Amino acid sequence: MPDELLQRLRRFTDQTFPGARQQFEDLVREGQHPTILFIGCSDSRLVPYLLTGTGPGDLFIVRNVGAFVPPHDGSAGYHGTAAAIEFAVLNLNVAHIVVCGHSHCGGIRALYEGVPAQATNLAAWLELGREAVLPVQVSPEALRRTEQRAVVLQLERLMAYPMVRAQVDAGRLALHGWHYVIEDGEVHVFDVRQGGFVPASRAEHSGTGPYAAPDPEALFNEIDASFAPAPHGA
Repeated sequence: MPDELLQRLRRFTDQTFPGARQQFEDLVREGQHPTILFIGCSDSRLVPYLLTGTGPGDLFIVRNVGAFVPPHDGSAGYHGTAAAIEFAVLNLNVAHIVVCGHSHCGGIRALYEGVPAQATNLAAWLELGREAVLPVQVSPEALRRTEQRAVVLQLERLMAYPMVRAQVDAGRLALHGWHYVIEDGEVHVFDVRQGGFVPASRAEHSGTGPYAAPDPEALFNEIDASFAPAPHGA
């Protein structure tokens, strides 16, 4: 039986790498300097480089089930996502953090339908999205809304990371909430002033986060004090 993975590795070395050798050598010599931390779902249909038109050295990527952000206080246990956030902000000085959910997310559906009994780690992890669940029967519309609510929830949670809050308040870091609709091939970006998600084809920006004060008439009930700038001198 052919070893398909081995064939793919050899194809990269023999065919792909030669055309990008200089770029990789530069990245080794000069180090990595990505400007974007991309926190995305592990779903195989979500491909960050395709969505953003980027390549090696451009994105610092974290992926997990649901694109969730664990609490900074460590109450969810040790986690690589929290460590990556700290590294991206403190060591790499990224200018943007994108939280990207997507349509037809299995993790979000599992919040309504449950997971196998053996999936104890998955069950515990999914609790990070529990606040986004709606008190309704599961439906395509409820799932879509929950996927978007979960993105906003993660933006709020990011603001509890002291280094994130400090950089946001200083105007050196912007947070962006995205919801990728797979079947349409379009990302909907969160607009804090409109209180919802807007297709990128009609949006005025790539998404706003807690660095902008929310509109009190906003439609999204997820917007709260987390999005307001910290008091001067706080």
